[in-house]
Amino acid sequence: MKLIETHAHLDHPDFDADREALINKCFGTGIEYIINVAFNKETSLSSLELTKKHLHIFSTVGFHPHDAQDFDAELVKKLAREKKVLAIGEIGLDFFRNLSPFPVQRDVFANQAHLAVEYDLPVVVHDRQAHQECYNILKNESVKEAVFHCFSGDIVFAQQVLDAGWMISFTGSITYANSQLDDVIRLVPMDRFMIETDCPYLPPHPHRGKRNSPLLLHLVAEKIAEIKGITPTQVAEASFDNSHRFFRIPADPVKATHHKAGHKK
Repeated sequence: MKLIETHAHLDHPDFDADREALINKCFGTGIEYIINVAFNKETSLSSLELTKKHLHIFSTVGFHPHDAQDFDAELVKKLAREKKVLAIGEIGLDFFRNLSPFPVQRDVFANQAHLAVEYDLPVVVHDRQAHQECYNILKNESVKEAVFHCFSGDIVFAQQVLDAGWMISFTGSITYANSQLDDVIRLVPMDRFMIETDCPYLPPHPHRGKRNSPLLLHLVAEKIAEIKGITPTQVAEASFDNSHRFFRIPADPVKATHHKAGHKK
């Protein structure tokens, strides 16, 4: 099965001991592309560096709500011009851990959403117990392309996201016994979802407690297939096409090595 890992953190220290070997194994076992997602200044830079070592790895730039107080707009603008940076993210709101003041989270999310529109890049959304607030900011900033990473809303909010034209992404958490996303998975059309691992976090069952990696992405596809009553190959093909389209993965990654011409405004 051919897959795109749409949300990984392979620059995380958990991968320091075997990063290159793991990446090579991923590309030898069905993973075609990896989107390595940033969440602060350091990971925005390290993710981009990783793309320079691997043709089929792309990155994002952005400041997670936990790091909102360190937001650097100039860095986002600079890296948004890099051809191998395909999205702004992960950005959003986290009203669960409360590691940044809520007003700061909101301002930084809105600023980055605005930059995504300005630079014509999709948004990777981190939304934890802040569903309506995330929705409102994306709408206020006229964001047309967004994916709700590791979706955690109910079926009503899922429909709201779909009606806005945005995407929904599922992780290994859907394999857990306490998952409440079966109805959401049944609801989401085949052209509106993606799959991810969020590695090294959220390893799917039966690997909980261990380090997650893109090598386990197929388990997410298999669970969606079980819930939807289709084959894992159908899930993989749909997610591949959806992810390729959403991130606008270049047809020729070899050419994706230099600065973009600039933003659209």
